[in-house]
Amino acid sequence: MAKESMKAREIKRQKLVDQYAAKREKLKTEGDYVGLSRLPRNSNPIRLHNRCKLTGRPKGYMRQFGLSRITFREMASAGLIPGIKKASW
Repeated sequence: MAKESMKAREIKRQKLVDQYAAKREKLKTEGDYVGLSRLPRNSNPIRLHNRCKLTGRPKGYMRQFGLSRITFREMASAGLIPGIKKASW
């Protein structure tokens, strides 16, 4: 499980990205790169990192479900994810 501070940092980055999205888009279309450089660094969406919604694990992330591979496997085996069942043949 990820540290709470890392999860909080990602949430803070996401809020900054949302807050400055319109302003960033406007500056990009105008070609004002000096104005872009004056925005906070964490307002750039490139700095976001996908994390598991439950555990905060940064690696092994599955975009379709928003979970890490480990959490996905546990939940799928327990039948907690609709439409997913373990393959057997």
